[in-house]
Amino acid sequence: MKLKNLVIGAGAAALSAGAVAAQDLTIISWGGAYSASQQNAYHDPYMAANPGVNIINDESSPEAVAKLRAMAEAGNTTWDVVDVEAADAIRLCDEGLAMEIDADTQLAPAPDGTSATDDFGALLVSECFIPQIVFSTTFGYRTDMVPEGTPPPTGACDVFDLETYPGKRSLNKNPVANMEWALLCDGVAYEDVYDMLETDAGQAQAFAKLDTIKDQTIWWSASAEPVQLLADGEVFMASAFNGRLFAMIAEQGQPVAMAWDWQMLDIDGWIIPENISDERKQAALDYVYFATDTQRLADQAKYISYGPARASSAPLVGLHATLGIEMAPHMPTDPNNAENTFVNNYFWWADYRDDLNAKFQAWLLN
Repeated sequence: MKLKNLVIGAGAAALSAGAVAAQDLTIISWGGAYSASQQNAYHDPYMAANPGVNIINDESSPEAVAKLRAMAEAGNTTWDVVDVEAADAIRLCDEGLAMEIDADTQLAPAPDGTSATDDFGALLVSECFIPQIVFSTTFGYRTDMVPEGTPPPTGACDVFDLETYPGKRSLNKNPVANMEWALLCDGVAYEDVYDMLETDAGQAQAFAKLDTIKDQTIWWSASAEPVQLLADGEVFMASAFNGRLFAMIAEQGQPVAMAWDWQMLDIDGWIIPENISDERKQAALDYVYFATDTQRLADQAKYISYGPARASSAPLVGLHATLGIEMAPHMPTDPNNAENTFVNNYFWWADYRDDLNAKFQAWLLN
């Protein structure tokens, strides 16, 4: 019997001590405030319920696709659960590197009995993807570096305005979001951006717009880098994941504010590698059943400003675990933050990412 067709009794298993045999569980994520939120909301409670399990954190998610491909090629996949963005989950599933999931037998229903399929809804974008959060890549800026008498920046297009907002910028060292912002801020209509990016002319236009700030940009790869650059005052403005910016503003009191206009909205979640033993798959499934139930996803929002992927979790989002502030207004989906939101087309990026990534890296070297 294929493991994906097994009905997992993890609702009881994950809550009973010792339900999973003693073993290490290697979980790949993004590090920093995000991994800390997972540790508090998922890992620690799971290990408390399963004393034989030791969760090993690894911060390799930025390189997940390349590393999973290499491990599969070598016949030695050492990861058990991997946190990836939706587009990468689709790519890994299409390549047979991620396990297919039957949501209604392998994920928890909502407390009222609503199936996981209905609870996650449209966020189940791939047969291999287990949704976790809704997040955005947006911009933070140093409030003490705004020129006197100048209104503060409001969003992505201000990063291209070196005259009004001089100083270094920091952008992610990959094409996602940067290419869309470049076209949008060069006058291309929102609804036309991806059609343009499919053409050589559209790609050339995006790179030409990025050329205007290239020599003022520090490129980041790890998600901790842009917030550190902002904290150190090395850049005036940086793209970053909204939860990382929330942590440095609300928790650390840094002189930084957020510019939400044209934030890039995306979803993130788990995949289980296909090329691991059935025993390891079973253990991974038990973990994700627990970690993506209604309460656990709501619990993560106590620690970081990412929206839970389940509809049933949203009403349970309340106060920050230590600050005591309401978390809902800090979510990327809050109406005050989402007036102009760019929704990532993860299906498009699943098709074009390898090609555009190669072109983007070549452009960086020119």
